[in-house]
Amino acid sequence: MSDTTASTTAAHASEAPVTVDHPLSMEELAAMIARDIPAGAFVNLGIGQPTKIADHLPAELGVILHTENGMLGMGPKAEGAEIDPDLTNAGKVPVTELAGAAYFHHADSFAMMRGGHLDICVLGAYQVSEHGDLANWHTGKPDDIPAVGGAMDLAIGAKATYVMMTLFTKSRAPKLVPMCTYPLTGVGCVSRVYTEVATFDLRPDGVHVRETYGTTIEELRSRLDVELH
Repeated sequence: MSDTTASTTAAHASEAPVTVDHPLSMEELAAMIARDIPAGAFVNLGIGQPTKIADHLPAELGVILHTENGMLGMGPKAEGAEIDPDLTNAGKVPVTELAGAAYFHHADSFAMMRGGHLDICVLGAYQVSEHGDLANWHTGKPDDIPAVGGAMDLAIGAKATYVMMTLFTKSRAPKLVPMCTYPLTGVGCVSRVYTEVATFDLRPDGVHVRETYGTTIEELRSRLDVELH
C-alpha cells in the first residue's frame, strides 16, 4: 500500500462520525466497505456476506482480489451465461475473472495469506472484542460444526483485518464485546468493524465510532458494554 493510500486511510479514520438516517442493508454495507478500500490494494473477502463487496469495486480502482482457493484478479459474481462451474470463489460462488487474473496452488495461496502479502481481509464474525480479538469459526455449542477454513491465516497474515457483521444477534445480544466468549480465531487482529448501524475503529485507546446509520452514539452506548469514543 502506498504512502498516499495510507495517509488517505488515516484521514478517513480521523473524521467525525457521519449519521445516515437508516440502518444499512448488507448490500449497502458492502458498498460502504468497497468505498473505503484503497486503490491498488490486495484484498481477500471472506466467505459469506463479505463476498458482496466484490460487486461494488470499480474496475478502475485496480483492487486485486485474492481467493484462498487459488486465484488473483477475481471479478464480481458471475451471472447467467458468465457462470463457469470451474471458476468460483472460496465459498463456491461462481465469479468472473478480470484481465490479468492468475491461478495457483492452494498451498501458494496460503503462503500469500500467511506471508503478509495481503493489504486487507474482510471477514464475518460471531464476536469481536474491544481489543480486536476475533471469534468467527465456532460458537462453542456441541451441535455446531466448526468451520475455521483459512480465517486464522487471513486474520493474522493480512496487514489490516476488517469485520463485516450485524452488531447484534437475533436475541439482541451485542457482538462487539469487552471480551469474546466464543473460541478465538485471532488475538488483537481486527482494526475496524463494519455493521448495519455503525462502523467502529478499534484503536489502542479504545473503540471509536467512525460513522452511524439510523442510530446515535448515545443509543449505541446504552446497548453496548464497551466504552465508545
